[in-house]
Amino acid sequence: MATLIQDRDTERRIIARRRRLGHDKFDEVWNGVYVMAPLANIEHQDCVAGLDYLLGSVVRQSGLGMVLPGTNVSDRRVGWAKNFRCPDVAVFLKNTQAVNCDTHWFGGPDLAVEVTSPGEKITKKLRFYAMVGTRELLILNRSPWKLSLYRLTDGELRLESESSVADGNWLASGVLPLSFRLITGVERPRIEARHADGQTWMV
Repeated sequence: MATLIQDRDTERRIIARRRRLGHDKFDEVWNGVYVMAPLANIEHQDCVAGLDYLLGSVVRQSGLGMVLPGTNVSDRRVGWAKNFRCPDVAVFLKNTQAVNCDTHWFGGPDLAVEVTSPGEKITKKLRFYAMVGTRELLILNRSPWKLSLYRLTDGELRLESESSVADGNWLASGVLPLSFRLITGVERPRIEARHADGQTWMV
């Protein structure tokens, strides 16, 4: 359920309280509209932690670039806080076109990862991520479980391929030497990742 707050004092109190409690980590601002993300549940956090570890194992340890579990991405250097998004995991390679502004990135990641929460419409972020030049976007949908890979083509993030437990399709990244697919797990479906050298991980 969406809530529109037009009282400035109430707005300031709510945002200040979220910051004080640490609930604002993944809050975003969409063209001046403050968007409060629900506090991620344990399953969501587990998926993000696993993907951060996996991508870090490939990118950080190989010296390919930087992997961040949540970061501010904006379409502007100055006044960035009026329009930014926070992917769950973001990969910035050494030759990235994005600019590290310390508080935020001006420009999109080479690979962004989003894990959906109940009621969240991640596809509404596609236009923004494309506009800032995100090269690839990996979305883990959890209701129903599905892995989707989008690739920047002619200025748009277009669906490249999808994977479900039923089909087990491999999704090959064009940014990293990795492929991903969904497989059956005990408590939830797992993401299997395979490096070009044959090494595999389970998330």
